Amino acid sequence: MQIEEIKKQIEKYKSEGKKMFTTSSFQTHSLVMLHILSRIDNTIPIYFLNTGYHFPETVAFKDQIGKEFGLNVQEVKSSMPRYMQRDSEGRLLFTSDPDHCCYINKTAPTDHLLRNHDIWINGVRADQSSVRKSFTAEQPAPHGTLRFHPMLDWTMKEIFAYIREHNLPRHPLDAKGYMSIGCEPCTRKLDPEMQEREARWYGMNKVECGLHTDLVKK
Repeated sequence: MQIEEIKKQIEKYKSEGKKMFTTSSFQTHSLVMLHILSRIDNTIPIYFLNTGYHFPETVAFKDQIGKEFGLNVQEVKSSMPRYMQRDSEGRLLFTSDPDHCCYINKTAPTDHLLRNHDIWINGVRADQSSVRKSFTAEQPAPHGTLRFHPMLDWTMKEIFAYIREHNLPRHPLDAKGYMSIGCEPCTRKLDPEMQEREARWYGMNKVECGLHTDLVKK
């Protein structure tokens, strides 16, 4: 979707009185959508899902980008304290049940956001995974809300061309070999033969946290 098309669609939602929000992990490749939104309407809330497990570099980068782009960045987190996020044997859930850990810290808080908004502007790209390749530009989500995927047909090459053209900053962990950056315990550096999403939950037969599997209707 071209930038002018994105602008027209967001203006259409606004004219219809739709309440919009977006979520962001504040990785380097996430910045293109944030930069575009900052130029269209920087009042749209940008929610950072604070799991309590993020790299400190990510938290600092989020603050930097919020100020630099003039964004309305807000944090949302689980109602369950981290010390309670353990299995029956006392192990932290990210070690024994990463799906449930993601549900508690990401899916459930976002589900609550959906209950209070009409449009979820989401930066997924079709080239990231087979799950995301099946998406359409507009897709129903729970609670009568709509997912809007403006970056769906963008490629990694186009993302980084935009970053170079607008001289956007890069996540500090990029230079250390990280490509897809999530929670620190479940993220590793990208090996040359790996796909972008394979650096997440490595060896766990998992490439999605639940936001794009549980919170979508097909």
